[in-house]
Amino acid sequence: MRYHTGHLDPGEDFRQAALRETEEEAGLGADHLNILDFQRKLEYHTNRGQKEVVYWLAELKDINTKVRLSDEHQAYRWLKLDEAKAIAGYKDMQETLMIVEKYLKQ
Repeated sequence: MRYHTGHLDPGEDFRQAALRETEEEAGLGADHLNILDFQRKLEYHTNRGQKEVVYWLAELKDINTKVRLSDEHQAYRWLKLDEAKAIAGYKDMQETLMIVEKYLKQ
């Protein structure tokens, strides 16, 4: 069985789902973001089966844009790379953060 974080609604691709989920969970719509030409797919095995997650890289157009978290979240923080890697927990997520840093420095 395969399923997707946040799931894909009928007719959606990963990018559309990512934008929808970002708006639902953080109140940030496509009009708030510059979406960069970067994505990374990670796969995990869980007790419910195989899980596939596609991460997209985006930046806020205006750093003063207010984040409005959904009930699924308690808090958020903007972190420097080393802090993000320290709390990421999983090796593949830490690798993803380092790959993003390299991408941004190009």
